[in-house]
Amino acid sequence: MKVLVVGSGGREHALAWKLRQSPRVSELICAPGNGGMAGIATCVPVPAEDVRGLLALARERAVDFTVVGPEAPLSAGLVDLFAANGLRAFGASRAAAELEGSKAFAKDLMRRHGIPTAAASTFTDAAAARAHVRAAGAPLVVKADGLAAGKGVIICRTLAEAEQAVDEIMVRRAFGAAGDRVLVEEFLEGEEASFLAFTDGRTVVAMPASQDHKRVFDEDQGPNTGGMGAYSPAPVVTPAAADEVMRTVMVPTVRAMAAEGRPYRGVLYAGLMFTKAGIRVLEYNARFGDPEAQPVLMRMKGDLLPVLEACVDGRLDEVPVEWLEEAAVCVVLASGGYPGSYPKGLPIAGLEAAGCEEGVVVFHAGTALKEGRVVTAGGRVVGVTARGSGVRQAVERAYRAAGKISFDGMHYRRDIAQRALRREGK
Repeated sequence: MKVLVVGSGGREHALAWKLRQSPRVSELICAPGNGGMAGIATCVPVPAEDVRGLLALARERAVDFTVVGPEAPLSAGLVDLFAANGLRAFGASRAAAELEGSKAFAKDLMRRHGIPTAAASTFTDAAAARAHVRAAGAPLVVKADGLAAGKGVIICRTLAEAEQAVDEIMVRRAFGAAGDRVLVEEFLEGEEASFLAFTDGRTVVAMPASQDHKRVFDEDQGPNTGGMGAYSPAPVVTPAAADEVMRTVMVPTVRAMAAEGRPYRGVLYAGLMFTKAGIRVLEYNARFGDPEAQPVLMRMKGDLLPVLEACVDGRLDEVPVEWLEEAAVCVVLASGGYPGSYPKGLPIAGLEAAGCEEGVVVFHAGTALKEGRVVTAGGRVVGVTARGSGVRQAVERAYRAAGKISFDGMHYRRDIAQRALRREGK
């Protein structure tokens, strides 16, 4: 089969890496891909948001199956366009992807169907939002309604911070049209986890839980990023908790979407907060997380392709999905200045040496090839991902490999998976 992977980040490199192992994949194409994906696939410079260009590419290359990685082409209707033209593509439809594309839509859906979440109010007027902030009191969470590359959520400890967040999103337009509406949400105390599942619109199959690290600096300091690292399993999600998440969140969400005429096929991602009062949904994503996909796919047994096909074809109940007992950890190496502005085109040293470490795969994200050399091309440059017998060994392997890579301005968190290690130490 000819398989096309849409996207250029670490998530897409992980998907391509896993699909490359399938005996049924005769040719792998990535659009647009990155410097690392070029080593295992043919990269074609068609942007992930160019849905018409991707359709033309799929036709020209006689692609049999397409896997859509990022949220933007899903929200733009890429899967719908492919289906209308007789092409099979894995991912949420435009209507289903609104679960991620609009936090207000997701919040209303949860309210209507009794799915546990934080209380929130939605505003299209900045003055009204500020007035609500003053009446509600801090701490609060202010969220841009639309897609903001994982950066549209601002945790506000004081009223001044909350009012500033409203102005940043709605007045200064920090996230563009994503800030046409904001949600002002109650602040929840607890521990976060990411819970992903495959679904064909009826059957829901859980993946191992993971935990992302959103803040740029150690001990969860600094601004939000697209994710500075992740690990799996996440000990906060015990087997009993995983059953509860499936029963109260994942299955009800898929049923709710079907009931509202938006059948959901693809990967359903729920960002969860484990509070003293119970499990609450913070947000949905309509695709694999990034960087959660990297450690989760490192733990997957067998062939990914039949699972993705079964989601598209409505027969997920017929396909076994198995996972390794081993743990996996991803450490993101970022450009100087990220998540703000950063330079590009800097040469990267040590990638080959890092990839030779036992249990390690270096997934490229913001990289490109320039005159035969791999250079930086984004904020999150690579995700050094390691498997180990437990979280501790995986952490040690990931950081040992990360220490072999260098480029000007490189920075990364030194505390990925520390919550899990602290639990182990008890």
